[in-house]
Amino acid sequence: MKGHWEKRFWQDAFAWRGAVTPLVMPRVFLFGLYGLLVGLVHEVYDWRALGSGPVEFTAAFLALLLVLRTNGGYERWWEARKLWGGIVNQSRNLAIAGLTYGPRDPEWRERFVRWTAAFSHVARRNLRGERELPELLTLMRDADAVERICRAQHMPSFVAQAIAGLLGEAVEHGEMDRVAFLAVDRERAQLIDHVGWCERILRTPLPQVHTFKLRRFIVLYLLALPIAVVGTWWIPGLVTFLVAYPLLAIDQIAVELENPFSPTNLSHLPLETICGTLQGNLLALLEAEEAFTVSPSWRTASRFAQPQQPPT
Repeated sequence: MKGHWEKRFWQDAFAWRGAVTPLVMPRVFLFGLYGLLVGLVHEVYDWRALGSGPVEFTAAFLALLLVLRTNGGYERWWEARKLWGGIVNQSRNLAIAGLTYGPRDPEWRERFVRWTAAFSHVARRNLRGERELPELLTLMRDADAVERICRAQHMPSFVAQAIAGLLGEAVEHGEMDRVAFLAVDRERAQLIDHVGWCERILRTPLPQVHTFKLRRFIVLYLLALPIAVVGTWWIPGLVTFLVAYPLLAIDQIAVELENPFSPTNLSHLPLETICGTLQGNLLALLEAEEAFTVSPSWRTASRFAQPQQPPT
C-alpha cells in the first residue's frame, strides 16, 4: 500500500494531462524571457538591485489574494458536488417512495421510475447548456416525450412536472392516498430545489473586480521582480520563470474550479458517471419489483415489526 501511494505521488507530480501546466506555460515562458531581457539590459547599465525586502512583502500580500481566490473556487466546486449528491439521494428516495406507495400497475411503475431516472440526465444537460438528449431515447423508449423535453424552456421543470402528473394520476384513481402523495411529492419538489441551487452557482461567477485586481497585481509583481533581483545576467530570467509558474498556476486553478459543471474545465464533476450510476440504481429497483410479487399486505405493514417468537 505504501508503494502504491509513493508511485501515485510521482505520477501526480509529473502528470501533464488534466493539469493546468499546459495552460499556463506560454505565459510562464513569456515572463521568463522578459526576466532574461532585464538581466541582459542590466549587464549594460548595471543599476543597483532593490533588494529582497519589497519583493517579500509584496509576495505575502499576493499569496493572500491567491488563497482567497482559490478557496472561493473550491467552495463552489464542493457545494456543487454536495448538491449533486442531494439529487442522487432525492431521486432514489422518490423512486422508492413511488414504488412503495404508488399503484400496482406495472406500466405506471415503469413510467414513474424512468421519468425519475431521466431527471438527472436532463439536469446535467441543462447545466451545460445542451439540448441533445441521446441517452433518453434508450431510457424513455418514447421519442415524442424526449422531443417535448428538448423543446421545453426549462427541461428539469418539464420532467418534474411529468412526475407530478404521474403522482396526480395515482391519487385521482384512488391508488395513492393523499398522505403518501404529500410525502412523495416533497421528494420531487426537492429535486427542483437542488437544480435551482446548481443554477445559482452557474449563473453567479466569482466577482470580477477581485479577478481584475488580482491579475493586475500578478503582472505588476512579475514585471518588477527581475528588476529587484538583478545579478548575473541569467538570474532574473530564472527567478521570474520559477516564481511565475506557481502564481499563474494557482490563478488558473481557481478558473477551472469556478464552473464545476462544464466538461471543458479541468477537474469538472463526473456528471456522466453520476447519472449513469443513478440510472442503474433506479432501474435495478424496477427489475427487483418485477422479479417477485410482493404481498399487498406488506404495503401497510410496519417495516419495523418484530418477528413472532416460535411457540415453546
